[in-house]
Amino acid sequence: MPRLFTALEIPRNAAMSLSLLRGGLPGARWIDVENYHITLRFIGDVDGRTADEIVDRLDRIDRPEFSLSLNGIGSFGSKKPHSIWAGVTPAPEMYALQGEIERICQRIGLPPDPRKFTPHVTLARLKQSRLEDVVHYLSGRGDFQTVPFITPRFVLLSSRESVGGGPYLTEEVFPLHENRSVANFAARALQPEKSMV
Repeated sequence: MPRLFTALEIPRNAAMSLSLLRGGLPGARWIDVENYHITLRFIGDVDGRTADEIVDRLDRIDRPEFSLSLNGIGSFGSKKPHSIWAGVTPAPEMYALQGEIERICQRIGLPPDPRKFTPHVTLARLKQSRLEDVVHYLSGRGDFQTVPFITPRFVLLSSRESVGGGPYLTEEVFPLHENRSVANFAARALQPEKSMV
């Protein structure tokens, strides 16, 4: 069975903005644009019966869609950086969804996720990148941000690669129900500001 994880997808316009951050860092292996995502819960290798039970439980989640935006970039691994990421503006609905998925996984018998949930989009894996090169790369791109976007669903992805970074396969899709106030907020955010004349 492939390695499974739940995630939020990155819409095309935000993914294109992220793709402009590629390059300019020696030793970086950049993630393909179509593989950008926000991991909610890494599940790992499970047998077919457990995978079916996970899908059945995730299918019962009843939560509203919500608005997100990507904001700022950074690296994991302070003295020996191993990846570059884009940050995610905190959204209470995202944390609530992630918490429910975590509880479902534990009820099924999976061990608790040992890592604290830190929402991000991995942009590159680093292999022998020098710390000063990473600092220089990050220093010129700290003001990165995208316009808000709606997350209408979350997905169960699988990875058959042992290295990480894709390609990922969408195994199941779980819609979130429409939230009119979020849709109105996103529509307002996309409108150009009226000039003060």
